[in-house]
Amino acid sequence: MSKRDYYEVLGVGRDASDRDIKKAYKRLAMKYHPDRNAGDAAAEEKFKELKEAYEVLSDSQKKGAYDQYGHAAFEQGQGGFGGAGGADFGDIFGDVFGDIFGGGGGRRRGPQRGADLRYNMELTLEEAVKGVKKEIKIPSWEHCNTCDGTGAKKGTKPETCGTCHGSGQVQMRQGFFAVQQTCPTCKGSGKIIKDPCGDCHGQGRKQTTKTLSVSIPAGVDSGDRIRLAGEGEAGETGAPAGDLYVQVHVAEHPIFVRDGNNLYCEVPISFTQAALGGEIEVPTLDGRVKLKITEETQTGRMFRMRGKGVKSVRGGAVGDLLCKVVVETPVKLNARQKELLEELEESMGGKTHRPKATGFFDGVKKFFDDLSS
Repeated sequence: MSKRDYYEVLGVGRDASDRDIKKAYKRLAMKYHPDRNAGDAAAEEKFKELKEAYEVLSDSQKKGAYDQYGHAAFEQGQGGFGGAGGADFGDIFGDVFGDIFGGGGGRRRGPQRGADLRYNMELTLEEAVKGVKKEIKIPSWEHCNTCDGTGAKKGTKPETCGTCHGSGQVQMRQGFFAVQQTCPTCKGSGKIIKDPCGDCHGQGRKQTTKTLSVSIPAGVDSGDRIRLAGEGEAGETGAPAGDLYVQVHVAEHPIFVRDGNNLYCEVPISFTQAALGGEIEVPTLDGRVKLKITEETQTGRMFRMRGKGVKSVRGGAVGDLLCKVVVETPVKLNARQKELLEELEESMGGKTHRPKATGFFDGVKKFFDDLSS
């Protein structure tokens, strides 16, 4: 299951200020804190999710990287968010809860599955319609081959923590309160690595940039998402890797606008073509085709060319191409051309030659007649 957007988790917009982010976090953390929801596993998971989101969005560098690359962009410390690499809950909420919560509540996490990653890919309309293969580079974590993902030096293995006896939690009493805290010795993992791997420094994984070849199927559209199983971040100390989600965005096209399986475009035609009709060439994604313009065509008329649209990645019939004709007024006329147009205008004195204009001005006359009566 992929991680939710951090802004969505905190219930704030992407333009939220640091103060708004902190305020939203405090409000929700008070609501979902484990000490207020004893035995409620859903509230505990919600609290962990809130803490993780805040630790990224409250850090200007991490926030900037997240805005660009999503969950792939920022570096996580050992244990991920909410573990050793995360901020202490007591530090963030000391002004609200005091020191009673210390290093934060919650149960031992254990080795966590790697995070799902998101990659935003922009495609041209042609690429989206016909499909394409793209190479992408993503910052990620991969299993350390030297220690086989255990974090311990080759020939050794992690030992059970002597402080928490493998539970990942210790209990502290402060006044009337008994508080469960993450074990400070093993940072909640329940294991101690006495002789860490020299390559990954005990994490069981290393940060890297990997290159992937992604096949984009024909017919995708903006908002579609392609899942690459197991291509996300490597899990902690041998846990499974997450998934990579490629988020598709189709760039604006200079000619066509896509709406579902249909394509739309505007086709300029001359006054003469509109009046007398004829054939013109119009573009499609497969080349040029002939479009027959009927005589007396008015500007704005839509012509449908069946089967010249898009076939969706989800199947179904191929859409249509809808061409909206726009009668173009000629510019930079010479004296003779203006004279000919004036002669044409005089010759069309009858109302039947301009039915729309006749209807409009008849309506205007009636409007003013009704006002004066």
